Order: sequence, then structure tokens, then C-alpha cells
Amino acid sequence: MSGTEDIPAVDYVSGSGVPIRGNDIDTDQVIPARFMKVVTFDGLGEFAFFDQRFDDEDNEKDHPMNEERFQDANVMVVNNNFGCGSSREHAPQALMRWGIDAFIGESFAEIFAGNCLALGMPTVTADHETIAELQDWIDEHPDGEIDIDVEAETVTYGDTTIDVEVDDGQRKALVDGIWDTTALMKSNEQAIQETADALPYV
Repeated sequence: MSGTEDIPAVDYVSGSGVPIRGNDIDTDQVIPARFMKVVTFDGLGEFAFFDQRFDDEDNEKDHPMNEERFQDANVMVVNNNFGCGSSREHAPQALMRWGIDAFIGESFAEIFAGNCLALGMPTVTADHETIAELQDWIDEHPDGEIDIDVEAETVTYGDTTIDVEVDDGQRKALVDGIWDTTALMKSNEQAIQETADALPYV
């Protein structure tokens, strides 16, 4: 493992998947605004996709995240332009607290992907047909293992290995363990202070 002492490298994610189908799923669907009036992100997981999962009487609707077979999933497989809409960091925070560690999709909204990176959650991409085949495989093998190799840019499931794309900056940050900028600043506090002290205009 590379990276600083406090920040783990995220070069590999493994686990079972949950397929969330549909294009342009925005952050308001991921976490409705009324659940964002919280001081911390703790507990947001139970409200992930709330309006897609429950009706007005809080009865369960037909949604993959309500299905028993997907309750232990930690890899979310999505379609095009996932996480579009507002820049709210609550969206990846809620999904992380539900149990998600990584995303495989056709494409992600840039701000959503950036918010995921800040949490050490890879967002890797592949074409529509490849994603559809993976989603279908997960439906048939809900306990099946999915292995994401961030550095090699591959995803392996069953007997299949597919090539995926990881943004160059994201891949470097995850593999080198420099994705948590807050922890990086804390671990380099003395160097930052020394630099600040040496600046004539501070």
C-alpha cells in the first residue's frame, strides 16, 4: 500500500453488486433535499434513493436497494450521467453509508465523481453494452464477486474481464493514496506552516 500513513491507497475494490438502471439519475433522487438538514452525514444511508424506494405511506416500492439479495452489495452499477444535478456531497455520502464502496457506470457527472474521489470511492466507466451485460449478470448472480482493479483499469466478474476507464487524476490519487485532501493537509501541517511563515505577504 502506498500513500501517506493516514490515507489508504484504493487500488482495488471487491464485492457484490447492485444494478441501478436509468440515465440522468440526479442527486435529488439519490438523496432528497428534505433529508439534508443534518449537522453530520451519519445516518444518511437509510435515506438513499428514499422516494424511489418508498411511497408516501413509507411502504416499500419495487427498487433494487429494497431487495434482500442486494443488501450486502458494495459496488453500484449505473448507466449514463449518474449523479447529475446539484453539487451536493450528501449524495455519495448517503450511498457510502448505505454500503457502497465503488461505482461502475457509463458516465458520471463531473462534480459527483469529484465528491466520490474525496471519499476514496472509484467511479469507473465502460460503454452501454458492457454495463448492461454486467447489470444483467448481477441480476442473475446477486452474490457474485466483482473485482475492480483501479490501477489496471479492469473489472472482473464470473469468467469475464472487461476494460474500464478511470480518470487519470482519479486513478493517480486513489492508487497513490492522495485522495483525502483534508488528511493530506493535516499530515503536512508543519510543512504548510513553514511555507506560510516564509511568505512575505502572509
